[in-house]
Amino acid sequence: MRGSFYSNTSIKKGHPEEAQPFVIDVQKFHLFVDSDSVPVPLKEKLALELAQILNEDQTWLKNELTRKSRSRKLASWLELQKKQEILGWWNQFCKREKIVKNAIYFTSDYQRSYPFGTMLGAVLHTVQDEKDPKTGQALPTGGLEMLFNGYLKGKPGKQLTIRSPRHPLEGKILEAPENGADIYLTINHYLQAIAESELAKGVQSAGAKGGWAVMMDPMTGEILALAQVPTFNPAKYREYYNDPKLQEYTKVKAVTDCFEPGSIFKALSVAIGLKANEELVAQGKKPIFTPEEWVSCSNGWFPGRATPIKEVGRIHKALNLNLGVQKSSNIYMAKVIQRVIDAMGDAWYRKELLHFGLGQKTQVELPAESAGLVPTPGKLHPNGKLEWSVPTPFSLAIGHNILVNSIQMAKTYAIFANGGRDVKPHIVRKIMKGSKTLVDNTALGLGQEILSPPIVDTVVHALKLVTKEGGTSKRADIMGYTEAGKSGTAEKIVNGVYSKSDNISSFVGFTPAKNPRFVLQVSIDEPEIRFIPGVGRHQMGGVCAAPIFKEIATRALQYLGVEPDDPYGYPVGDPRRDPAKADMIAEMAKLREEYLRHNE
Repeated sequence: MRGSFYSNTSIKKGHPEEAQPFVIDVQKFHLFVDSDSVPVPLKEKLALELAQILNEDQTWLKNELTRKSRSRKLASWLELQKKQEILGWWNQFCKREKIVKNAIYFTSDYQRSYPFGTMLGAVLHTVQDEKDPKTGQALPTGGLEMLFNGYLKGKPGKQLTIRSPRHPLEGKILEAPENGADIYLTINHYLQAIAESELAKGVQSAGAKGGWAVMMDPMTGEILALAQVPTFNPAKYREYYNDPKLQEYTKVKAVTDCFEPGSIFKALSVAIGLKANEELVAQGKKPIFTPEEWVSCSNGWFPGRATPIKEVGRIHKALNLNLGVQKSSNIYMAKVIQRVIDAMGDAWYRKELLHFGLGQKTQVELPAESAGLVPTPGKLHPNGKLEWSVPTPFSLAIGHNILVNSIQMAKTYAIFANGGRDVKPHIVRKIMKGSKTLVDNTALGLGQEILSPPIVDTVVHALKLVTKEGGTSKRADIMGYTEAGKSGTAEKIVNGVYSKSDNISSFVGFTPAKNPRFVLQVSIDEPEIRFIPGVGRHQMGGVCAAPIFKEIATRALQYLGVEPDDPYGYPVGDPRRDPAKADMIAEMAKLREEYLRHNE
């Protein structure tokens, strides 16, 4: 038997771990005929009766029976019930027609079975119907089946088989077979079902081409769910590989497809600015800015740029750090990074981006991961232009001119969620062969410090404002819970130029904001462009991706049994609302007053 894939049932504290397979091997049977043992006058009659049982073409069966062969396959992957039905008929037929009993016979085999249907299809993949004729081993189509084939495939045994005309098959085991190893994933089947169902509804509502979502434990790096729409159906793998339009759904887009992150990158910009402050103060120098400072945002001209940086929404006269993040100001972020470059230099800034793991593979156990791109000074693009020039840092500040995958962004926000420590994203908890542990990732935890706790506290506080009144992502606000996150919208590059009609729209965040249970990143591919009265442009991440984050997170928190940490934070008119006790309401009122004082 090929090894199985199992769900992470340890996810709920205090609940017993019960084996719940995503994929198992199920015993099936192949039907063969020894056509030389079937008298010629009986072949047509045999073909007729067998065609009715197998629901197969009689002419084809007759042709197979007339071929000179001691072993001709007539049917594959039969259920036990069908095998018993055929044997019941055959015993009567061979007795009635006085034909040798073992003129037809069965061999047993194992076929992949999926208890949850298409769930996790692109991640798991499958094996081809026909096995390697030389080795008898299954041939994976991709995904984890291919990546871990060496563990899964086991070792075939050897059997000496003796056949005689009047006796059934007799065999002597020469070498016992070894079953493959079982792989226990970090993904939980309930959380995966929640993510897939809510993502599917969200993609349909957005009129989008597709989308994907990544849920990760920020303390361990365990990926708890990895959803994708449209999905890949392992049972119909031939259809996907034979249709160029469907082939793209056979890959895991969260690792293979890179995109410009847009405004979800701005949390890194303020964090790097604050880190520059720490280093300068440690050297006895003045910080480049303070979170409380009101930075002028009326002028979008920056060195080396042919055009000014513009705000997506209204123009702001001045913003502090909290409002710069909440309003998703492009100019504020560029001003912060301009000061970073002036004080620390391009090399220092790029080094800090690399510390987050950007521009390099996360090494998550999935095939074809793209490393993304962090521009390199002195290196040329394929078009001959420099990757890094004078205006590059100002584009990077707002998530442009850089490419990331969704696992990288989930990891980045996990660093904010866990207090500033590095974490290794992974999808395999352990690999077991019988009672022997071959791979054990259950002890993986936090790595080196990337950001100090004071920096993390400042950034997380600002991210909490994004989903509140006045923020760009009110639709991500989870009723009864706190959350911290950021939306982003980026134009896709089509034929080498930015498209004005095709976007990747995202929201990434974590909940609860303190001691988060998970990080969740949602990306929507090419949402429909339209305007929603009273809400805004539909294609923006805060409009189309944020609600999906909210729905997945709400159901996931309930499933995990996480107690509400903001039980009074409900909309106006809800009887559970208490402005005096709800999180952030008093601070939001004060922040609005300050904003109006500096901008009206």
